[in-house]
Amino acid sequence: MNNEAEPEIYFKQLLAGRQVALSHPAAAQMANFMYVIGDPIKREAVIIDPAWDVMGLLDIARGDGYKVVGALITHYHPDHVGGDLFGMSIEGVGRLLEQASVPLYVNRLEGDGVKVVTGVSESDLKRMDNQDRLQLGDLEITFLHTPGHTPGSQCFLVGNRLVAGDTLFVQGCGRVDLPGGDPEQMYQTLTQRLAKLPADTVLFPGHNYGPTETSTIGAELEQNPYLRMRSIEDWRRLMGYSAPSGSS
Repeated sequence: MNNEAEPEIYFKQLLAGRQVALSHPAAAQMANFMYVIGDPIKREAVIIDPAWDVMGLLDIARGDGYKVVGALITHYHPDHVGGDLFGMSIEGVGRLLEQASVPLYVNRLEGDGVKVVTGVSESDLKRMDNQDRLQLGDLEITFLHTPGHTPGSQCFLVGNRLVAGDTLFVQGCGRVDLPGGDPEQMYQTLTQRLAKLPADTVLFPGHNYGPTETSTIGAELEQNPYLRMRSIEDWRRLMGYSAPSGSS
């Protein structure tokens, strides 16, 4: 008889070009992380940022005995949801919907961007607000609105795990110089929201850009300069931009 306790969560961090999307010529260079998480009792799972190799992600979940019942979107950039990027085509949520009729959970401010980039319809989307929750059996996922990289960027809290997309990396943070990026909002997101999470919260980023694939909020508060800013003025100097006209 197996006396081992059932795991509290099914959680897989998958790196494009290593565990999935092995044949895509740019996947390893882009170094995207995707996640499959689920409830081990109900055997239902969601995919976070399904792109690059949708069938590979589905095969992993199904091979482990899980039914994929939704996709969680951190933000609308093509390397996270599919679409055209630098002249190359990346498969994503459109391919997922061909295989499974599931809702796409996006922040309410990000839905229009997802539709433009991927061609999905409004009826495919579930627009979420900050602190909304999704229940998968006994597993609860909390949505955090974390603008800065894009207006509707969101992170996901799953127990003591934070799936951060392109908002927070290991010893880095997402760009704010792309369309929709906002340095001031990123400062608020990092210092007023994510930096205040418990120190033992485990960080799971959207790209493998750091020295390790995961970290903790406590470690990032010690090592990540983007979380250590004491003032907006220090932040502006770090990011290399001036205050907007008329602001202090």
